[in-house]
Amino acid sequence: MNDINLLVITTSISLFISLFLAIFLLSVKTKQKTSNALFATFLIITAIDLSGPLLSLIVQNLSNLGMLRNTLAFLQIPIFYLYVLSVCYSDFKLKPKYLLHLLPFLLANVILLPRFYFVNVASKINLLQNRQSVLELQFNHILFHTQIVVYLIAVFMLLRKTKKIYLENYAGANIKSYKWLFQFTIALTILYLIALVKNIFKFSQYEYISEWVNSGLLIFQLFITCWYLLKALNNPSLFRNIDSKLKLVADIILEDKVEEPLAENEKKQDETLSKLQQFMMAEKPYLNPSLTIQDISNTIQIPTRELSILINHHLNQHFYDFVNSYRIEQAMEILKDTTKSKVTILEILYQVGFNSKSSFNTAFKKHTGYTPTDYRKTL
Repeated sequence: MNDINLLVITTSISLFISLFLAIFLLSVKTKQKTSNALFATFLIITAIDLSGPLLSLIVQNLSNLGMLRNTLAFLQIPIFYLYVLSVCYSDFKLKPKYLLHLLPFLLANVILLPRFYFVNVASKINLLQNRQSVLELQFNHILFHTQIVVYLIAVFMLLRKTKKIYLENYAGANIKSYKWLFQFTIALTILYLIALVKNIFKFSQYEYISEWVNSGLLIFQLFITCWYLLKALNNPSLFRNIDSKLKLVADIILEDKVEEPLAENEKKQDETLSKLQQFMMAEKPYLNPSLTIQDISNTIQIPTRELSILINHHLNQHFYDFVNSYRIEQAMEILKDTTKSKVTILEILYQVGFNSKSSFNTAFKKHTGYTPTDYRKTL
C-alpha cells in the first residue's frame, strides 16, 4: 500500500511540474513561440505517458483509451526532435512533411485494431496476459525502441552540425545553449535506457522488477523536469538560432569544383587576410558581443563564403575562436595597464565583447594558460 501511495505521490508531483512548465512555455512572451509550443507538447505527452498510476484509479487501463495513452509514447521523441530543429534554426517552420513523424504512432495503433481495439474486455485481458507471445505487442515494443535509437542519433548529429556552424559563423556567448541542450539530450537518453530496461523485464518472467524500475523512472523524470524548469525560468530566451541556409566550411570546399591557380589563389588569400586583420585592429568589431561573420563580410565587402573559408579552413580557426583571440588580447592589455588595476574582471569581460563570465574564463585560459585572475597576479 505504501509503495502504491509513493508511486501516486511521485506521479502527481511530476505531472504538476510538467504541466506547470508547459503552461509557462506557452504563456511566456518570446519570439520562440514554435519552439516553446513543441516542447510544451513534449512535456504534456510525457506527462500523459507517466500518468498510468493515477489514471488506473479512474479509468480502466484495459480500455481503448488506456491503450491509446500507452501508444502516445511514440510521439514523444519525434516531437523532441522537431523541438531541437526549431531551436537550432531561426527559419524553422512547421511543414506538412513533418506529419511523416506520425507514422510509427499510427502504425502501432493500426496493428492493434483487430485484436485489441475491436474486441471485448475479456479478449483484451487475454491479449495482455499473454503479451510475451503476442506478435502485435512485441512488434510495437521493438518499433518503439528502434524509433528512440534512430531519433536520438539524429538529434546528436543535428546538434554536432549546428554547433560547428555556430562556431564558424558567430562569436557570441550563446554556444553554451548548445552545450546545455546536448546535456539535456544525454539525460533523455539515460531516461529512455531506463525505460528500455523496464520494458525488457516487463516482457520477461521477472515482471515485478519492471514495477521497481518504473518507480525509479518516475523519480528521474521528476528530476530532469525540475532541472529544465529551473533553466527555463532563469533563461526565457535560452537559444539564439542560426540560419539553416548556412553550410559547414568543409561542405563549401567540397562544392568548389573549379579552383583558381594556386599562386593566384594564395596571393588573393594573403590580400584578404591582410584586409581582415587591418579591419579587426582598426575598427575593433569584436567589441560587439553579438558579432557574426556576416557583419564583417558586409562591412569590408568580402563575400561571406570567401571569408568563412579563409578563417575556418586556411587559418584553421573557428570564427568563434578567431574573434575571441582579439577580445583576449584586448583584455590582456587592460590587465597589464597599472592605471586600471581597480577595474574588475567582470567589467573587463564586458568591455572586450564577452557577455558571460564562464565563456570569458574558458577563452582566456585557452589563449594564455591562465585564468584572468591568475594572469593579473603574474604581472
